[in-house]
Amino acid sequence: MPELLLELLSEEIPARMQARAAEDLKRLVCDGLKKAGLKFSGAQAFVTPRRLALVVNGIPGSTPDISEERRGPSTTAPDKAVGGFKGSLPAGAKIEKRETEKGEFYFALVEQKGGQTNKLLPELFNDVFQSLPWPKSMRWGNNKQRWVRPLHSLLCVFDGKIVDDVAFGDEPASNMSSGHRFFFSGPIKNVKNFADYKAKLEKAHVILDAAERRDRIEAEAGKLAKAAKLSLKDDPGLLAEVAGLVEWPVVLMGAIDKEYMDLPDEVLGTSMRQHQKYFALLDGKGKLAPRFIVVANTETSDNGKAVIAGNERVLRARLSDAKFFWDQDLKQRLDSRVQALGGRVFHAKLGTVLDKALRIEELAGAVAEYCGADVTDAKRAAWLAKADLSTGMVTEFPDLQGVMGRYYALADGEKPAVAAAIAEHYSPRGPGDACPSAPLSVAVAMADKIDTLVGFWAIDEKPTGSKDPFALRRAALGVIRLIIENGLRAPLLEVFESAHDDFEGHCDTADLLAFFADRLKVHLKEKDVPHDHIDAVFSLGGEDDLVRLLARVEALGAFLNTGDGKNLIVAYKRAANILRKEEEKDKRKYEYQGTPLDFINEPAEIILYDKLMEVGHQIRKASKEEKYSESMRLLASIRSHVDVFFDQVMINVDDPDLRENRLEMLDFIRSCVHDVADFSKIEGGDK
Repeated sequence: MPELLLELLSEEIPARMQARAAEDLKRLVCDGLKKAGLKFSGAQAFVTPRRLALVVNGIPGSTPDISEERRGPSTTAPDKAVGGFKGSLPAGAKIEKRETEKGEFYFALVEQKGGQTNKLLPELFNDVFQSLPWPKSMRWGNNKQRWVRPLHSLLCVFDGKIVDDVAFGDEPASNMSSGHRFFFSGPIKNVKNFADYKAKLEKAHVILDAAERRDRIEAEAGKLAKAAKLSLKDDPGLLAEVAGLVEWPVVLMGAIDKEYMDLPDEVLGTSMRQHQKYFALLDGKGKLAPRFIVVANTETSDNGKAVIAGNERVLRARLSDAKFFWDQDLKQRLDSRVQALGGRVFHAKLGTVLDKALRIEELAGAVAEYCGADVTDAKRAAWLAKADLSTGMVTEFPDLQGVMGRYYALADGEKPAVAAAIAEHYSPRGPGDACPSAPLSVAVAMADKIDTLVGFWAIDEKPTGSKDPFALRRAALGVIRLIIENGLRAPLLEVFESAHDDFEGHCDTADLLAFFADRLKVHLKEKDVPHDHIDAVFSLGGEDDLVRLLARVEALGAFLNTGDGKNLIVAYKRAANILRKEEEKDKRKYEYQGTPLDFINEPAEIILYDKLMEVGHQIRKASKEEKYSESMRLLASIRSHVDVFFDQVMINVDDPDLRENRLEMLDFIRSCVHDVADFSKIEGGDK
């Protein structure tokens, strides 16, 4: 079947936008084809620094014929409704009146011949070009349409032929493209299909597939490293970015002047990676080697010597600046820089960074006991944690905040654990970031994040919808990971209150805890823990120990996967529903106060009562001692007795005392269950 090929050739597309643009182009075109009734067998998008391309296979030459019956309004409907129905029909539709069970209605028989695919494409592509959501776009010349960068040409071929009437602004579609900006002059003519297009591009020094460019860069860099008895530092993010900067990667190796090798590895790495997009190389001991890999977009007659020399010169200037900052920063102790934080605003309503340093110093001391950290060391590390923001190196390389603090603290003779806490207090920054495990690091990291959360809650600057300008969701998830991964028994409400003392505004700590519950659900989603299990434990109230909560959630999940657990949900639902209805009808709440034995007269009722008396206090005791699996086992033991009770005992009897007694028995069942979890929050429980 015919194939559709599209290419939009432009000025350089920013690397960070390329992958998303290719996905969006594929999505929009495929959705448009489906909407037009055109089926296809597959679609694939490609992107280079200068072009977006898409190939769609197996598209029929025309849309199928349509024959359908449409029911309209009643023949007694207002003229406006009837006219609207008739106006919505295509020309040639046959309209008739037909009697139905609900009266006489208009019916229309619509028959439409399928349209030629190439006639449908111009409107489809016009919609796609206008809808593709670039983060930033522009107009140029007399064009009214926007694109990420000025467009040079538009290729659009269907079934080997140019699609007439497809255009981007003033640029009509053709079957021509262009090769590499430097290696190939003149157009690529008479493109027939995707295979022809890709082959001609490669001859013109353009590798269309980003994955192929990545593989080539990695393979060539590996060869150069191996020849120098070095290894390439793994950096998939940089590899993907560089692949988006070149259409024909030429991999070269340069040298770093030895005088700069005394700089911290992070400084060298950041200078090369962030500013120059160079790959670092490692020696046999895993240390940074005085070499780097640069990927050019051009081949030269001197085999890249001039390119290497130019890049070495640029890197030398960059590292010279870094060495200057390093030498100057070491002339001043880190603790002498803390007061300078008073000139940096953290938030207009939350004071300066110095104010924050003072707050996290106190809070780190408060949480140190939960982390197993020394209080004095925790306060010292917290006091110094932000000090490197005042250094020249961090001003030049903001990504090194914390990292440089560690180096300067060690140079000042601070304890290694204090220095490590300074470096790690921003962690974990995200789901893929390592979580600190050293007690001191955990204490300072927790204090920093909780101070931020409580502070923004106090000024009522909470995340709303998709908006989270202060990354509070990430901060909460960081605290959750610090607690869970280190097994900390930290009462969050108590910690929130300690932090709240340093703020003038009111922080609703219960609301903040609920926010943590939502973040915990997100964290556990990847582990396939159902969100309703977390709700079932959180809704009992007062649970702010995440380790204890997770132990309860895990035990609950294991229990609900058993037959007894599933059946108890049904029994609980029945008891809770009866109670709710009767409480609503009687406008009162039934609570077990101690059942008078005179009103227990049915055998099934007596057996259940005896069982509840036997295990009720045991369930409470096991839960209090955090033996949640034991609580679940005891809970399972009452299930069969509850089933028999419902089968053999009438709840709503005429005797009011007997009825009340039995309703209180149901509350006893409910309260026993709620000692473990609120089963009404579990899917299948009471709604």
